[in-house]
Amino acid sequence: MVEITQILKAVSAAIEQAPERKFRESVDITVNLKHIDMAQPKNRIDATILLPESAGTKRIAVLGKGDITSQAKESGVDLIIGPEEIERLGGAPREARLVACEYDFFLAETAVMPLVGRYLGPRLGPRGKMPMPIPPGQDIRPIVERLRGSIRIRTKDKMSFSTKVGTTEMSPDQLVENINAVLRRVESTLEQGSQNIRSVYVKTTMGPAVRLI
Repeated sequence: MVEITQILKAVSAAIEQAPERKFRESVDITVNLKHIDMAQPKNRIDATILLPESAGTKRIAVLGKGDITSQAKESGVDLIIGPEEIERLGGAPREARLVACEYDFFLAETAVMPLVGRYLGPRLGPRGKMPMPIPPGQDIRPIVERLRGSIRIRTKDKMSFSTKVGTTEMSPDQLVENINAVLRRVESTLEQGSQNIRSVYVKTTMGPAVRLI
């Protein structure tokens, strides 16, 4: 288990060593794993993590019609896609691919999930972005609020992954909280916990990587 002081030291070094820029940079971590057979799907990480400190608003799309779209508008989601638009995107692969890349999370009422699978599945599935099914009567507003402050980690068959944990405008303590939350969650999903982590690096967008572990 990594100590908070250890994380703070790496975060501080990464920020100090980064060249000064006139734009806000993201702060990312890269986690390298070891002693895991990624050929076994059960060993792969696929997790949505709510960060203690928001690392930047995620873009959310809602698919469906009726009440779910009213809630989506109230929640200020970034895109609402009706059934007809789902079908149209199925015949516009380039546009569908852009939608799949541009939005972080997708929610869909259960009634349109068959359409989503048929027309958008080939674009969303490989990216790990198939929508969360929303049954009739469920309030999506708290779900949207939670997802806006969350990140998605998905290793597939790779032994490493990178994820954004904040920005250079955040305080070191805020970044430490987010990194700690990610590492604790990752450790909890690994069979041997921290023993399955080979190394962890912290860096800003344009700065050098600083080893944390």
